[in-house]
Amino acid sequence: MCEVIAVANQKGGVGKTTTAVNLAASLALAEKNVLLIDFDPQSNATTSLGFRRNDLEFDIYHVLMGSKKISQIIQKTEMPFMDLAPSNIGLVGIEKEFYNKKNASRELILKKKIEEVIDLYDFIIIDSPPALGPLTINALAAADSVIIPIQCEFFALEGLAQLLSTIKILRDSINTKLEIKGFLPTMYSSQNNLSKQVFADLSQHFDTKLFKDREKKSYIIVPRSIKLAESPSFGKPVLLYDIKSNGSIAYQALAQTILQGA
Repeated sequence: MCEVIAVANQKGGVGKTTTAVNLAASLALAEKNVLLIDFDPQSNATTSLGFRRNDLEFDIYHVLMGSKKISQIIQKTEMPFMDLAPSNIGLVGIEKEFYNKKNASRELILKKKIEEVIDLYDFIIIDSPPALGPLTINALAAADSVIIPIQCEFFALEGLAQLLSTIKILRDSINTKLEIKGFLPTMYSSQNNLSKQVFADLSQHFDTKLFKDREKKSYIIVPRSIKLAESPSFGKPVLLYDIKSNGSIAYQALAQTILQGA
């Protein structure tokens, strides 16, 4: 059975794309067949894997519009078990297309599109945009679960209530199986008192929904990492750029936790 995981937070700059790309790569490293869907008009996941978005004739926009099947836009990546459904800036216009059409099931378009390939993968990871618009709603409607990255910085929890409310509404209506797989602290610095305070707040309110490394018996926290920041510019997930870096180790631990049934 394929598990569909959305990575979502309407707040930008929280490590959402970094999480989607490196979780997908870490699952692929464990020889699981993974499809990463870049569902963000900024298409950072696409460029993070070494693709020049303007060189790709077709992308997820064409799938949503019905002119291509998702199997026709999938790109092979540098990792043997990892594929990409790329995005482009044209995706930003999809909201107008969605709401110009009298389509009662517009929130389920992505879910219907991925049914074609869902049996080919163990995991489908969806990188959603930093907004609670139609694209994020589609991602959540298609997902079995959602990972919410939260940066350990000022205003980290701002807007979280709105996202949780949206998840609850979707669970009560069009996607009853949707669950929060976990909150993932990102950009953590052990030298920073603010990072420590934000993590303390997270663990106080959401302890049961924080990922834990069963072997080390510790929380999984993604640190601030130069290697994580550099790897997209080389078109590689961090484990292909520096597999021994702290960021790579954190995402591999996250993947293992998910494989163990987190």
